Amino acid sequence: MMPNNSLMTDAMTPALARIAALACWSGPVDPEPLSGGITNANFVVRHRGERFFVRIGDDIPVHGIMRFNELAASRAAVAAGLSPEVVHAEPGALVFRFIEGRTLSAEEVRPRAMLERILPLIRRCHREMPSHVRGPVLMFWVFHVLRDYAATLKDGGSRMLPELSRLMAIAAELEAMVGPVEVVFGHNDLLAANFIDDGDRLWLIDWDYAGFNSPLFDLGNLCSNNAVAPADEVWLLEAYFERPLTDELRRRYGAMKCASLLRETMWSMVSEIHSTLDFDYVAYTAENLARFDQAHRALKQR
Repeated sequence: MMPNNSLMTDAMTPALARIAALACWSGPVDPEPLSGGITNANFVVRHRGERFFVRIGDDIPVHGIMRFNELAASRAAVAAGLSPEVVHAEPGALVFRFIEGRTLSAEEVRPRAMLERILPLIRRCHREMPSHVRGPVLMFWVFHVLRDYAATLKDGGSRMLPELSRLMAIAAELEAMVGPVEVVFGHNDLLAANFIDDGDRLWLIDWDYAGFNSPLFDLGNLCSNNAVAPADEVWLLEAYFERPLTDELRRRYGAMKCASLLRETMWSMVSEIHSTLDFDYVAYTAENLARFDQAHRALKQR
């Protein structure tokens, strides 16, 4: 959607003041808003001949976003060689070294050649970041998230209340299908825009939802968010687990992929009633609910 410039200006004013007051600057700065964010307000700042990426956002309890967790994960991602340097942190603000590159689109994520570049980042996130994370961090269990979203939607009188009983019954079935899981440190939000290609390498950014989780969630999340072809999904799973895909793993993965789509759908439902950003969450809800229902039908037919 095209942003409403007047609404954007009104919403950005407090963020601009917060950026200008950050202790990391040695003089006045002129932040430039970045479009595309649907959770936080993002800016580029030029200071002393360098460029910095600045994220402004407080805790968002309805989405389980706690900034202490994002900061811990961001610093661990730097140590693991996944993300740009965290230059400065204050309550409600993170400043990163700016990466000269472009964010990917879903169409660019899908080809096998790009998945081959992305897979090592996912492995490094899962296997190396636990060695670098310091202090308390969260666990991201999608089925808890879904139950909490349902309660939030009831409390907020969501327009989607008639759908909740059906959706939560499906969520319970999916959780049973997933069964016991291996626990890794997950990114948990593998949208195409969270990958930056600088021409030489890929970077993984945006650790809002990071936390301990099953590897199946990141794999399903990557494929569902970017419409990866079924044959490439099989390749990805076999390459990640380093063994042929079994029927059991296929079912468990399919259930987690459905849960990922349901989480994106209910995230949007909650955002409809709680977000102040100028974004068409109603349309986003409809799009993701249709994709979830399609994936769930396909799962039942297996």
